[in-house]
Amino acid sequence: MYVSKSPGKPNPAANEEQHPADRELLAQFADPTRRHWAFNQLVHKYQRRVYAHVRKMVIDHDDADDLTQETFVKAWHHLGNFRGEAQLYTWLYRIASNECLNFLNKKRRRFFVPIHDVRKELATKLDQGGDFTGDEIQLKLQKALLVLPDKQKLVFNLKYFDELSYEEISEITDTSVGALKASYHHAVKKIEAFLQNSIHSK
Repeated sequence: MYVSKSPGKPNPAANEEQHPADRELLAQFADPTRRHWAFNQLVHKYQRRVYAHVRKMVIDHDDADDLTQETFVKAWHHLGNFRGEAQLYTWLYRIASNECLNFLNKKRRRFFVPIHDVRKELATKLDQGGDFTGDEIQLKLQKALLVLPDKQKLVFNLKYFDELSYEEISEITDTSVGALKASYHHAVKKIEAFLQNSIHSK
Protein backbone atom coordinates (compact mmCIF):
# COMPACT_ATOMS: atom_id res chain seq x y z
CA MET A 1 0.00 0.00 0.00
CA TYR A 2 2.81 2.40 0.88
CA VAL A 3 5.80 3.29 -1.24
CA SER A 4 9.29 2.89 0.20
CA LYS A 5 11.60 5.90 0.15
CA SER A 6 15.35 6.27 0.40
CA PRO A 7 16.61 7.30 3.86
CA GLY A 8 17.96 10.48 2.28
CA LYS A 9 16.35 13.88 2.82
CA PRO A 10 12.79 14.01 1.46
CA ASN A 11 11.30 17.11 -0.09
CA PRO A 12 8.12 17.70 1.95
CA ALA A 13 6.41 19.66 -0.80
CA ALA A 14 7.39 17.39 -3.67
CA ASN A 15 4.12 15.46 -3.89
CA GLU A 16 1.63 17.94 -2.42
CA GLU A 17 0.96 20.45 -5.17
CA GLN A 18 -1.49 18.21 -6.98
CA HIS A 19 -3.50 17.47 -3.82
CA PRO A 20 -6.34 19.48 -2.24
CA ALA A 21 -5.43 21.84 0.59
CA ASP A 22 -5.76 20.51 4.13
CA ARG A 23 -8.61 22.87 4.96
CA GLU A 24 -10.56 21.58 1.98
CA LEU A 25 -9.89 17.98 2.97
CA LEU A 26 -11.13 18.60 6.50
CA ALA A 27 -14.27 20.27 5.20
CA GLN A 28 -14.92 17.36 2.85
CA PHE A 29 -14.26 14.85 5.64
CA ALA A 30 -16.95 16.51 7.75
CA ASP A 31 -19.48 15.64 5.02
CA PRO A 32 -20.50 11.96 5.47
CA THR A 33 -21.04 11.60 1.72
CA ARG A 34 -17.50 12.79 0.98
CA ARG A 35 -15.66 11.32 3.97
CA HIS A 36 -14.04 8.35 2.26
CA TRP A 37 -12.97 10.42 -0.73
CA ALA A 38 -11.43 13.08 1.52
CA PHE A 39 -9.57 10.54 3.61
CA ASN A 40 -8.19 8.75 0.55
CA GLN A 41 -6.87 12.10 -0.66
CA LEU A 42 -5.27 12.68 2.72
CA VAL A 43 -3.56 9.28 2.60
CA HIS A 44 -2.28 9.88 -0.92
CA LYS A 45 -0.98 13.29 0.11
CA TYR A 46 0.90 12.25 3.22
CA GLN A 47 1.66 8.53 3.05
CA ARG A 48 5.18 8.96 1.58
CA ARG A 49 6.18 11.47 4.24
CA VAL A 50 4.75 9.41 7.07
CA TYR A 51 6.31 6.19 5.79
CA ALA A 52 9.74 7.84 5.38
CA HIS A 53 9.53 9.23 8.91
CA VAL A 54 8.53 5.87 10.38
CA ARG A 55 11.12 3.93 8.36
CA LYS A 56 13.96 6.04 9.73
CA MET A 57 12.81 5.19 13.24
CA VAL A 58 12.26 1.42 12.93
CA ILE A 59 14.50 0.61 9.90
CA ASP A 60 12.62 -2.53 8.81
CA HIS A 61 10.29 -2.05 5.81
CA ASP A 62 7.59 -4.43 7.01
CA ASP A 63 7.49 -2.83 10.46
CA ALA A 64 7.40 0.63 8.89
CA ASP A 65 4.61 -0.41 6.54
CA ASP A 66 2.52 -1.78 9.41
CA LEU A 67 3.08 1.28 11.57
CA THR A 68 2.25 3.63 8.71
CA GLN A 69 -1.02 1.85 8.13
CA GLU A 70 -1.78 1.92 11.86
CA THR A 71 -1.09 5.66 11.85
CA PHE A 72 -3.73 6.23 9.19
CA VAL A 73 -6.19 3.88 10.88
CA LYS A 74 -5.94 5.99 14.02
CA ALA A 75 -6.14 9.17 11.96
CA TRP A 76 -9.38 7.90 10.41
CA HIS A 77 -10.92 7.27 13.82
CA HIS A 78 -9.84 10.60 15.32
CA LEU A 79 -9.87 13.04 12.41
CA GLY A 80 -13.43 14.05 13.21
CA ASN A 81 -12.17 15.49 16.51
CA PHE A 82 -9.33 17.44 14.86
CA ARG A 83 -9.99 21.15 15.44
CA GLY A 84 -7.02 22.67 13.68
CA GLU A 85 -5.05 23.73 16.77
CA ALA A 86 -2.01 22.22 15.01
CA GLN A 87 -1.23 21.73 11.33
CA LEU A 88 -2.62 18.53 9.88
CA TYR A 89 0.75 17.05 8.93
CA THR A 90 2.21 17.71 12.41
CA TRP A 91 -0.86 15.99 13.87
CA LEU A 92 -0.18 12.97 11.65
CA TYR A 93 3.51 13.03 12.56
CA ARG A 94 2.55 13.03 16.23
CA ILE A 95 0.46 9.89 15.77
CA ALA A 96 3.21 8.23 13.75
CA SER A 97 5.93 9.20 16.24
CA ASN A 98 3.96 7.78 19.16
CA GLU A 99 3.39 4.57 17.20
CA CYS A 100 7.14 4.26 16.60
CA LEU A 101 8.14 4.91 20.21
CA ASN A 102 5.51 2.48 21.53
CA PHE A 103 6.59 -0.16 19.01
CA LEU A 104 10.26 0.09 19.96
CA ASN A 105 9.48 0.00 23.68
CA LYS A 106 7.17 -3.01 23.31
CA LYS A 107 9.73 -4.84 21.21
CA ARG A 108 12.36 -4.51 23.91
CA ARG A 109 9.98 -5.47 26.72
CA ARG A 110 8.39 -8.39 24.87
CA PHE A 111 11.65 -10.18 24.14
CA PHE A 112 13.66 -8.83 27.09
CA VAL A 113 16.19 -7.60 24.56
CA PRO A 114 18.93 -5.22 25.79
CA ILE A 115 19.10 -1.93 23.92
CA HIS A 116 22.56 -2.86 22.63
CA ASP A 117 21.17 -5.97 20.93
CA VAL A 118 18.28 -4.04 19.41
CA ARG A 119 20.73 -1.56 17.89
CA LYS A 120 22.90 -4.39 16.58
CA GLU A 121 19.85 -6.02 14.97
CA LEU A 122 18.82 -2.77 13.29
CA ALA A 123 22.39 -2.14 12.07
CA THR A 124 22.37 -5.61 10.50
CA LYS A 125 19.10 -4.80 8.75
CA LEU A 126 20.68 -1.64 7.36
CA ASP A 127 23.59 -3.67 5.96
CA GLN A 128 21.24 -6.24 4.45
CA GLY A 129 18.64 -3.79 3.20
CA GLY A 130 18.31 -4.43 -0.51
CA ASP A 131 16.14 -1.34 -0.96
CA PHE A 132 18.66 1.05 0.60
CA THR A 133 19.69 3.49 -2.11
CA GLY A 134 21.87 5.89 -0.13
CA ASP A 135 25.62 6.12 -0.46
CA GLU A 136 28.17 4.93 2.11
CA ILE A 137 28.02 8.22 4.02
CA GLN A 138 24.22 7.96 4.33
CA LEU A 139 24.55 4.38 5.53
CA LYS A 140 27.05 5.45 8.21
CA LEU A 141 24.71 8.24 9.27
CA GLN A 142 21.83 5.80 9.63
CA LYS A 143 24.03 3.56 11.79
CA ALA A 144 25.13 6.55 13.85
CA LEU A 145 21.49 7.34 14.58
CA LEU A 146 21.13 3.94 16.23
CA VAL A 147 23.34 5.09 19.13
CA LEU A 148 20.78 7.76 20.06
CA PRO A 149 17.96 7.25 22.55
CA ASP A 150 14.68 6.85 20.70
CA LYS A 151 13.29 10.29 21.55
CA GLN A 152 16.56 11.99 20.68
CA LYS A 153 16.64 10.13 17.39
CA LEU A 154 13.09 11.27 16.74
CA VAL A 155 14.02 14.92 17.27
CA PHE A 156 17.08 14.63 15.03
CA ASN A 157 15.09 13.00 12.23
CA LEU A 158 12.37 15.63 12.34
CA LYS A 159 14.86 18.49 12.30
CA TYR A 160 17.54 17.16 9.94
CA PHE A 161 15.68 14.96 7.46
CA ASP A 162 12.19 16.47 7.50
CA GLU A 163 13.53 20.01 7.95
CA LEU A 164 10.80 20.96 10.39
CA SER A 165 11.10 24.00 12.63
CA TYR A 166 11.52 23.61 16.38
CA GLU A 167 8.00 25.03 16.76
CA GLU A 168 6.60 22.30 14.52
CA ILE A 169 8.58 19.62 16.35
CA SER A 170 7.26 21.03 19.62
CA GLU A 171 3.71 20.42 18.36
CA ILE A 172 4.60 16.84 17.46
CA THR A 173 6.51 15.89 20.60
CA ASP A 174 4.83 18.14 23.18
CA THR A 175 8.29 19.33 24.23
CA SER A 176 9.53 22.88 24.75
CA VAL A 177 11.62 24.51 22.03
CA GLY A 178 14.51 24.97 24.46
CA ALA A 179 14.56 21.27 25.35
CA LEU A 180 14.38 20.34 21.67
CA LYS A 181 17.36 22.53 20.79
CA ALA A 182 19.38 20.91 23.56
CA SER A 183 18.31 17.43 22.44
CA TYR A 184 19.27 18.13 18.84
CA HIS A 185 22.65 19.55 19.92
CA HIS A 186 23.43 16.43 21.97
CA ALA A 187 22.33 14.20 19.09
CA VAL A 188 24.66 15.98 16.66
CA LYS A 189 27.59 15.61 19.05
CA LYS A 190 26.95 11.87 19.49
CA ILE A 191 26.64 11.36 15.75
CA GLU A 192 29.87 13.28 15.10
CA ALA A 193 31.67 11.17 17.70
CA PHE A 194 30.35 7.94 16.17
CA LEU A 195 31.43 8.94 12.67
CA GLN A 196 34.87 10.01 13.89
CA ASN A 197 35.32 6.68 15.70
CA SER A 198 34.26 4.74 12.62
CA ILE A 199 36.91 6.56 10.56
CA HIS A 200 39.69 5.97 13.11
CA SER A 201 38.75 2.31 13.61
CA LYS A 202 39.56 1.49 9.98
